[in-house]
Amino acid sequence: MSRAQAESVIKNIIREIAQECAGKGQAVSETLVAFMVKAVVLDPSNEFNVDRTLTKDDVQKLIRLCVDRLMDSRSPALDTVKMQVYFDMNYTTRADFLDEHRRVLESRLLPVIREITDSRARTREELESLYRKIVSAVLLRSGLGSPTDIAVVREATAALQSVFPQTELGTFMTLTKREKERQLTELTMIVTGIRLFNKECGKGGEGIDDLPAILNEAIPATTQSVDGEIQGTLQSAYKYTALIEEMHKGQPKEGPSIQLLKEALINTRQHETFLRIILNDVISCAHQVGHLQGQLAIRMKQLQATVQSKTAVPTAQVYPQFIHLAQLWSSFQDEMVLLSVLSNILASLEPFTRGHRELFSDDVLVPYLEGLSVKTDKERIEETSSQRVNTKDYQVEGHDWLFLDTTKNFAKLRLQYRGYCAYSLGKYDRLLLPANPEIGVLRFREHYYAFSSKDAAYEFAQNPQEYIAMVADGAKKSPELIQLLELHTQFSTITPYSQSREAGKMIEKPVTKCDSASQTDTHILESNIVKTYEWNEWELRRKAIKLANLRTKVTHAMQTHGSNMRRDNETQVYLPKDQNTQTKRDNYSNVSKPQVFLEGLRGGGMSVPTAMNKVDLTVDVSEPPIVSQYMVRPKEQ
Repeated sequence: MSRAQAESVIKNIIREIAQECAGKGQAVSETLVAFMVKAVVLDPSNEFNVDRTLTKDDVQKLIRLCVDRLMDSRSPALDTVKMQVYFDMNYTTRADFLDEHRRVLESRLLPVIREITDSRARTREELESLYRKIVSAVLLRSGLGSPTDIAVVREATAALQSVFPQTELGTFMTLTKREKERQLTELTMIVTGIRLFNKECGKGGEGIDDLPAILNEAIPATTQSVDGEIQGTLQSAYKYTALIEEMHKGQPKEGPSIQLLKEALINTRQHETFLRIILNDVISCAHQVGHLQGQLAIRMKQLQATVQSKTAVPTAQVYPQFIHLAQLWSSFQDEMVLLSVLSNILASLEPFTRGHRELFSDDVLVPYLEGLSVKTDKERIEETSSQRVNTKDYQVEGHDWLFLDTTKNFAKLRLQYRGYCAYSLGKYDRLLLPANPEIGVLRFREHYYAFSSKDAAYEFAQNPQEYIAMVADGAKKSPELIQLLELHTQFSTITPYSQSREAGKMIEKPVTKCDSASQTDTHILESNIVKTYEWNEWELRRKAIKLANLRTKVTHAMQTHGSNMRRDNETQVYLPKDQNTQTKRDNYSNVSKPQVFLEGLRGGGMSVPTAMNKVDLTVDVSEPPIVSQYMVRPKEQ
């Protein structure tokens, strides 16, 4: 059977079970039916084999068992499953709650916004109608008053006119659709800030609730309500735990069914877990509201200091403050929505605990509790606070003991089975006892196990795999434990049940071995790749020479038509260097030495006057040199 065919068969089974339950007067969701089908198949007592195709008889048996379980109105296990399905479908994170709320609000505003952005008003009457629609959109988005209240509409209109007068509608009509939506959002925030500031000054604020005061009253009330629910649930859990422990110690006696008591205990512990999740969210709301109130007070003071008694204030100064004020108020509205959702979930969880309270009322349990010591979780932890595992008594390779004083971040260890004793869950078949990590936490195969006593820790450490298998078997009998104890990972590697009835134990999937290979990328993270990395030394030298040559290049800058006259541009050049030229060979020229002879300096006697005559004896360059007669000649041979 292909996967598509199998899914079609499962959907038909779920649909048939839901129709049969509806015919008997019990409306169930398909999610609940799907969970119940899985629970019935996992239960070993039903002997379903998921390794083969279900026959027609198997399908009819599966439908009958599921309908019987879903129609059992006095089953604490069914109430627990319904509680888990409801919580999973209705609870999410804080951010998801607020995102969903904003999405729903925007979807409701979409028709109004579309009318404004698609309007083609031309006449005066059409423009006035468009302006009224803008006022309504601002009121609906801000959530400050009803658009049907005349006083609220007048105040919002006056605030809008101070920011966006009707004369600006012509400009507004020329904008694109996206720009119109953006301007509407901005106008909403500015008008909201103006109205909030006027309310603070006592000059307006029609239809605006005092959200900080409301939250200051609602959060403590919700916290007190959740605390009361937790205490009531814990009291029932303490009684069930005491009775189950007594039944495991002595001989079986007449009284409540131990199976029903364990189912009721699981129900109370699951309810406690959900209540603590809600309580943490309420506490987060309280912290957020306190922070917002401080910011709101600071913003109001800043606005008053900016405005004071001035008749006109620059919009660049005051509009951003109005927008910030509107954002703070929107955060208060988010906290109101979140608190309302948590209150609704809290009230919706109560019917899922009504079954075991009616089944095991105080009148029923009081006779069996006489003489028993009903211990609280705190008392159990205090009794074992002095106990501590001695690692010298038990040392096995692969088993590590972690303690509070020797382990960093000990409180942040993710304990298996949500912090319940691993030994009690297996040994006493689904008995939920709170563990005390101070005794010692056993690390086995990268999982951390805590225990309710030192003896329980020693017993579990002797054979951890056996007790882990016991817990898995117990989860098959009570599938609601899969979510409570967070066993999803464990059950993803375990086949529910097979035909081997003789073994009576959980059968694990066989490990299939094969030859395989894997390839690891050189750089897994893209950001770690160095694009400029070069391993070749000669390439590095080439780049260095290239950079050195840049020193002889001229750098310059240019301006385009777009950047002309917008900034100063400069050019940088290197100063010219002294340049020399060199000929092919060295040579010289021989020029005659200037010679001058002065004649007549001695005079010609007394009768003849002295007259100097200058004679130039320099030989012309073109004439050959005069060889002196006194030059040494070579000897003749």
